[in-house]
Amino acid sequence: MQKETILIIDDEKEIRDLIEIYLTNEGYNVIKAADGLEGLMKLKNHKVHLIILDIMMPKMDGLEACMKIRDTENVPIIMLSAKAEDMDKIIGLTSGADDYVTKPFNPLELIARVKSQLRRYMRLSGFNEVSSDQMEVDDLLINVATHEVRVDGREVKLTPREFAILELLVRNKGIVFSTEKIYERIWNEPFYQSDNTVMVHIRKIREKIETNPRKPRYIKTVWGVGYKVEVESG
Repeated sequence: MQKETILIIDDEKEIRDLIEIYLTNEGYNVIKAADGLEGLMKLKNHKVHLIILDIMMPKMDGLEACMKIRDTENVPIIMLSAKAEDMDKIIGLTSGADDYVTKPFNPLELIARVKSQLRRYMRLSGFNEVSSDQMEVDDLLINVATHEVRVDGREVKLTPREFAILELLVRNKGIVFSTEKIYERIWNEPFYQSDNTVMVHIRKIREKIETNPRKPRYIKTVWGVGYKVEVESG
């Protein structure tokens, strides 16, 4: 089940409730707000992955709310509006929205737009945690529940220790882990300075998941510090 959280900001209760029904049926978590000000407050208190934002609202309209959201957040924003004129769409998109849906809308079309924006957002973020069980870094896919690892769709067989090391690094993408820290987290016992167990395991993981283990794409060495998972841009 997907666990992304979506914030619906719309002053019409019927619209909020309708969208919520369709989103929850797809497995999404939903938070609702009746105007821009309430939406900004909800955004401060919750981790949100996408926002559905109405334009015409009291207290603070969607255009102003969108610009304020963009000051701190880069999550996808889908604008809703009863206005269908091209100029309204342009204003909505230039204020920071990623997509625009005109009322009245087909809820299934809106859900399709939500899924499309979320896929794009997660991919561009470099790290996609679709659920607590499944994680993705570029073309590397890990399923914790089934202990499956795939690279470019190809299944890779890892030992339990190798899998645990890879999972640790992927869950903490961009964070450098020393050899000592990896050993103590995975083996649950004190690390000895002369122990090269972690280095051997890293080498074996690279041989299985990297196209060229000598120039690793996923598990990078930070010399004198440790290892981290990161994908080079471009």
